[in-house]
Order: sequence, then C-alpha cells, then structure tokens
Amino acid sequence: MFRRTDTAATLATAIVAGAAAPHRAPPPTPPGPPPPPAALVLTASPAAAAATAPGFLAGADLPPHPSSPWYAGAVTKGLPETPPFCLDGVLPTAGSWHRVFGTEFDTGAVQVSVRSASPAAAAKLAGTLERKVAACAADWLRTTPGGTASWQDYGTLPVEEGAHVYGVHVSIPESDPGVHLFGIGRDGSTVTVVQWGQMGDLSHAPVPEFKKTTTKAVHKLNP
Repeated sequence: MFRRTDTAATLATAIVAGAAAPHRAPPPTPPGPPPPPAALVLTASPAAAAATAPGFLAGADLPPHPSSPWYAGAVTKGLPETPPFCLDGVLPTAGSWHRVFGTEFDTGAVQVSVRSASPAAAAKLAGTLERKVAACAADWLRTTPGGTASWQDYGTLPVEEGAHVYGVHVSIPESDPGVHLFGIGRDGSTVTVVQWGQMGDLSHAPVPEFKKTTTKAVHKLNP
C-alpha cells in the first residue's frame, strides 16, 4: 500500500504591452519540478521471515564442561542429519534451522529452531514437542527389550511465550547409560528445542545451568 503526493507548480505569465511595439506571444514557461517519489510501506511476509535464520546459542551459552570447551558448528538451514533423541519424525523440515555442538568428550548438544506460519501454529508445534519428550522414556522402553528408562519434568521457565525443561535417562545391559536434557520454548511464531546429552543418569544432569541455557535460547530467537 503506498501514497503519492503531487506538488502543484504555480506558473506566472508576463504580458508585454507596448503602443509602438508589435504584439508578441509570451515566452514558453519552463516545466515545474517533478513530483516527489511515491512512499512505499513494506511489511515482511511469513515466507520472508521463514527464510531468515533465527538467533542461535553460542558454545559459551551451554552448561560448562569440566574438561573441554564447547565447539559450535555453523547455523545450517534444515534439520540435522541425525535427529535429536526422542524427536525423530516430529520436527518439520520447512522453516527449520539447526546448530550442532560438541566437546572433546562424549558430551554433545544440538539446537533446532523452526519458523512457523503463525503464533498459533508455533504453539501447536511446541505442545507436540513437549508431549513427545514426556512420552520418550515409555516409547523407548516399548522398542528396547531389556532396557531401563526414566524421565523427569523440571518445570517451566518464564521467558517470552514460555519454555519447558525435561530430562530423560536410558540404559541397556552391557552398555553405558545415557542422559538427555531438553529445553523447548517459543517466541511468537518461532519454536526452539535444545537437546543436551552425555553418558550418565539424571543425577549427572546439570539442570540449573541447562535452564539458563534454555532461557538464553528463547531470548536469542528474535533479537
């Protein structure tokens, strides 16, 4: 939608009269200045917003590792090659971006953010992700005979439209157990999930530090 404003030019005509001089036509009037350019008001479409990567965590935003720095990969369009544990087949490819983090040890993390078509669509996606993580331990046990699993709801966080933190522990005989933390949050039409994991059980999970990580992840989505 735009509005155009025209500036009218005021033209003066001089009449030269003389009793002895013959009548002459007035000289041509030079053209007035061109009208100013039209003002355009542009708004970003949902498709344009989805084409722009949201803000992502840096390695320093993750829970500190006692023996290694965090290494951050590039922010990449689409889903990671290996889906986050518990969330295989749930995250949409459209509007998604991801970043993978690693250390010199078994500890790793991944952040996936999705620009949805609307805040309502984003709220629906966030709810789906929360339900999937809450059911992850039970779903994993059904497909892993002889395994053990447990999970913990670590509560919500008061950031933007809200965030939720969960923990999941899985173990199979003759193998090291694994512990995972999940932070799921939303800012407007953008949803993010951060998954952290290493060997161990829920007693080894850095929950207070990971809550800070989740809060930062949501704050950084739309800086």
